[in-house]
Amino acid sequence: MIDFKKIEMRDKEWVKPLLEAADLGGCHQNFTNLFSWSGTYHYQVAQVEDYLVIKGRLGETYYYFYPAGTGDVQPVLEAMKKDAQENGHEFIVLGISPENMATLKELYPEHFEYEEMRDSFDYVYQAEKLATLAGRKLQAKRNHINRFEANHIWAFELLTPENLAECWEMNLEWCRRNDCKDDEQLRAEYCAVKRDFDYFTDLELEGGLLRADGRIVAFTMGERLNSDTYVVHVEKAFGEIQGAYQMINREFVRWIRETYPDMIYVNREEDMGYEGLRKAKLSYHPDKMEEKFLARYFA
Repeated sequence: MIDFKKIEMRDKEWVKPLLEAADLGGCHQNFTNLFSWSGTYHYQVAQVEDYLVIKGRLGETYYYFYPAGTGDVQPVLEAMKKDAQENGHEFIVLGISPENMATLKELYPEHFEYEEMRDSFDYVYQAEKLATLAGRKLQAKRNHINRFEANHIWAFELLTPENLAECWEMNLEWCRRNDCKDDEQLRAEYCAVKRDFDYFTDLELEGGLLRADGRIVAFTMGERLNSDTYVVHVEKAFGEIQGAYQMINREFVRWIRETYPDMIYVNREEDMGYEGLRKAKLSYHPDKMEEKFLARYFA
């Protein structure tokens, strides 16, 4: 049985190096997401060999993420399978990539069945495209920004300990306007975002906010995900202010490109199955999708 423990902030010092060594593309294999969403998904962590192993629970269903690390993965998968057997639940691995699937098919032929997790696919864009919004396909985005710039005296600021509290008040207002209390997923997201604010410095997060006529109307948070991709964890704007979403997106990515010229892509995470969010993310024409699948073991 694997000796799992509830994830804590102090685990960052050993978890992050394993994730960095694995250089994974999925936003779920990221310390901030593991820590911030642990209240919803009950994440536990352990080190097996040179791998990070993550176990979660949704309702009564236990599952694992694909091991993150380096070296021979089969002994780690065997330990995970044994852990599931000894705890009396199915051996389910969530969020596996096509490459992970190929490995499982090679190591365990005819022993896993696979399901596509479309609602969990990450939307990945070239940073240059989001910063410039060039081309006919993104003309509408430029139009929204032009309207915003014409209608407001605006400013983009980096998030700092000094403006976090004011930004949190904007997030509370956003939740009131979007009825977060009546939507289970938005309630869970509220808890995760609260942890991002509370542990902003400890998590080494970065972010920006957008002011229109002196008032905060949008904010965003993110960090480096892997060797060539930056991940945006949170992005909120008042939807009734035309161009606010497009503006915070563009300004933050421009800052990313200036600060991290080695970041080629921006991962804007998944749509969680929300039709409006899916439409919005597709409207930016992703350059690739980080595909994810569920693998269920059978003897």
